[in-house]
Amino acid sequence: VDDVLYTGRTVQAALTALQHYGRPKKVELLCLIDRRFNRHLPIKSDFTGMRVDALDEAYVKVEWKAQNGEDRVVLYPTRTEAE
Repeated sequence: VDDVLYTGRTVQAALTALQHYGRPKKVELLCLIDRRFNRHLPIKSDFTGMRVDALDEAYVKVEWKAQNGEDRVVLYPTRTEAE
């Protein structure tokens, strides 16, 4: 499970760590948000909550009801605008 699938590097690190426990017969990836056009690696999720088209410098922020009172996804033009 990944919150925002962006470059694919976090997923690659998780798959590498998983290999330390043996070779799984199957691995499926679920992501809440898929930033489709920003991959550095050829990784695709099997299950996706929402696909968004965001420029590379854009920042995707996932907010949870338990933390902010509302579940939502916000796209900011830059990371500094999100802070």
